[in-house]
Amino acid sequence: MERGQREPTSGTNDFPEDPTVLRNWLLSAVESIAETVSSSARESESRRTLAPAAVAALRDSGLPGMKSPRAAGGAEAHPVVQMEVIESLTRIDSAAGWALLIAGGIAARVLSTLPDEVIDEMSTPGRIPFFSGSLKPDGKARSVDGGFEVTGRWSWASGIAHADYVVAPVLLEDRPGAIWAVVPSNCVTIHDNWFPLGMRGTGSSDFSLEQVFVPSRFAASAGGPVRGGALYRLGYGSAANEHGAFAIALAREALEEVLELARTKRRGYVGSASLADRETFQSAVAEAELRIKAMRLVMQDATQRLFDSATESAAPIALQAEARAAATFCTSEALAVTSGLLRFVGGSAVREGNPLERILRDLYTAQSHLFVSESAYANLGRLRLGLTDRAPLS
Repeated sequence: MERGQREPTSGTNDFPEDPTVLRNWLLSAVESIAETVSSSARESESRRTLAPAAVAALRDSGLPGMKSPRAAGGAEAHPVVQMEVIESLTRIDSAAGWALLIAGGIAARVLSTLPDEVIDEMSTPGRIPFFSGSLKPDGKARSVDGGFEVTGRWSWASGIAHADYVVAPVLLEDRPGAIWAVVPSNCVTIHDNWFPLGMRGTGSSDFSLEQVFVPSRFAASAGGPVRGGALYRLGYGSAANEHGAFAIALAREALEEVLELARTKRRGYVGSASLADRETFQSAVAEAELRIKAMRLVMQDATQRLFDSATESAAPIALQAEARAAATFCTSEALAVTSGLLRFVGGSAVREGNPLERILRDLYTAQSHLFVSESAYANLGRLRLGLTDRAPLS
């Protein structure tokens, strides 16, 4: 049997094959854990990492396998469907939405590239492992007999407290290049330094490795996937849809919070007027709704074209760059929409515990992520101007 046609790992989730049925299955899975995730949100915020009940619910739901290859027991869901799932879960709790975004994305990379024997070794009946890790290569991997000795420190490892495996992108010591070193979570030292402005429940702490042996079979190179279809030929564009969906979800949540508040909110010291009766507010609501719809359409369009381009070979770098720029656009627009709505609501919205205060904090923090940095626009612009044929993730 060809490696790409490897039989699914026994005991993993039996995801529906029909795309429409799979979409409904995944969205139903979100609904099935909504109450647990929602009721755990405050605990996740205070713990600065996802609450145990929310972690258990995600594990049991099958959602962490949404993006993984079918040949490794995953769902291999279409990236536009992934957007819907991430958006739905993020609107319930942003920490849970981000946890799924990160764990699912890293799982897809690991499970589409590592050898069959590693996939079997990692497999747990009925579940895709939880993964965490970093995006930026750092540290040193020294070649030793049978593998590498890895030392270094990495940041932004969302969900590391509940991860089964951790991925460290590490520079090779004896030659140019890098590998993704995959290690069991008990091999890493977690540094409890996640005290952010927002996204507090994501547990995005630093971690380090000190002379940890990584067998060669657990070291993924920059080569292409060995299993799975177009989804694993999208390059760094494979993460764009999720970052865009996360921002869209928060903007939509902000709009709905403001609409609910407008039913009873009155502003002014003397002769206060209903917020809903103010023409400027009415215009702001309509504009916010249209901007959110535009964000979603831009992200879905870029995602679909990127996916279609990878049917037979790797997606063109220009489409990867466009998808990343679309995610950056969604994040910036979501922050602008939320900030614009917030100015109508008054002092209550900036108090700790108010949903709007939390949404704004989360968006400001999400905007600081490398993937949605302003360099995404510059990279795409250089490609469009013919100044380069490269667009690195920088």
